[in-house]
Amino acid sequence: MESVVCGIDPGLGTTGYAVVTGSRSSMTLLDAGVCRFSAKDPLPVRLQALHEDIGELLHEFRPGLVAVEALFSHYRHPRTAILMGHARGVVLLAASSAGARVESYSATRIKRHLTGNGRASKDQVQRAIQTTLGLPALPEPHDLADAVAIALCAWDDRRAAQGEGSLA
Repeated sequence: MESVVCGIDPGLGTTGYAVVTGSRSSMTLLDAGVCRFSAKDPLPVRLQALHEDIGELLHEFRPGLVAVEALFSHYRHPRTAILMGHARGVVLLAASSAGARVESYSATRIKRHLTGNGRASKDQVQRAIQTTLGLPALPEPHDLADAVAIALCAWDDRRAAQGEGSLA
């Protein structure tokens, strides 16, 4: 099993990230945060900044697996999906360049894993993370919480694939 897993919720304004590690019986949150980018900056500038920030994160923690939220497109907002695809592509490139294996997880799969409900609210996901990790407060902002949720889902998937059971 990869000893370090990184979860990333890509975005052009805010990208959330979380890094977890552990053993067969426990998991530890090593780091979590957000990378913020100004909407005033041109798209290429934001993408470059995202690439640099994620590259530094991956260099520091050297995860064996990078889990990224899958791209979702709503028929009313196709432009949003196209723009988010840019950020997601940069994250995938950075992860691949760092030598990490990459997996995608749909939002419904992540929510179902943590809460039992694929349509859970952001608040329900935050509370599930708080309970699972024993945090004193809800993880915020939502981008950070989403990244932690992605990392937890990926971590448990690895454990389950190796017959070790789930932490959630």
